[in-house]
Amino acid sequence: MSSLYEHIPHPHIANHMKRGPVKIADQLPRGNAIERLNARVAVRITKMVGSMWCAYLFAAFDLLSLPAAIKGGISTIVAWVAQTFLQLVLLSIIMVGQNVQSAAADKRSEDTYLDAEAVLHEAQQIQAHLAAQDGAIMAIASHVGVALVPHES
Repeated sequence: MSSLYEHIPHPHIANHMKRGPVKIADQLPRGNAIERLNARVAVRITKMVGSMWCAYLFAAFDLLSLPAAIKGGISTIVAWVAQTFLQLVLLSIIMVGQNVQSAAADKRSEDTYLDAEAVLHEAQQIQAHLAAQDGAIMAIASHVGVALVPHES
């Protein structure tokens, strides 16, 4: 008898150790060259449009048409704000905010992964400790002449 209890690790543990945390690059298409190119172009454009510099550029561009909107009266000003300013400038600002929120979510996800790694390590240490205790218990039982019955899973 080698142990009182046989630990059977969950199959997810081995996959977890091999895979590591999910990265953004893992989510990109791996298919044909066109899919990869389209993904790279989309990510590049999203990074450019989702920047505060792009929002500033759009705001400056929109301000070029503001004098004409003011001359057109209140309905033209409302249309300018709704159709030009809000759509162009706020789009970029919202994308920047989403990028910040996404980065925070990625950090939380990475921290959760690292916490799971630590818990897994601790569980493995507990398994090793229990195995050592099993050995000591079996030695004591053998010394005093007690037969131990292993646990059935």
